[in-house]
Amino acid sequence: MNAEAAAVTESLFRDVNERIAESVQRFDGEGHAQFVCECSDSTCTEHVQAPIEHYEQVREDPTRFLLAPGHEDERIERVVERRRRYEVVEKFHRAVAARVRRLDPRARSRRG
Repeated sequence: MNAEAAAVTESLFRDVNERIAESVQRFDGEGHAQFVCECSDSTCTEHVQAPIEHYEQVREDPTRFLLAPGHEDERIERVVERRRRYEVVEKFHRAVAARVRRLDPRARSRRG
């Protein structure tokens, strides 16, 4: 898979997680949620449990993603935080980082 395709896949998973976070915040307000792994494998079906508060912290940087442990792609990202049930990765590959910034749903909503 090329870097651009990886960015698109990860961004699609992030869009799903945005809906999950919105639902949890609307009905629960806090606590944990079951998110989908935001890795570049389009066939991945792993889920990660994370506190909503931490998910929001990850989402402050559009180049960071929530992954199941071991799902990082070392060609385009590095693990910046390890938790028991999930990892946070940051894109360092220039083209991928630029693409995920453009595909960030929160950035799109701020622009439009």
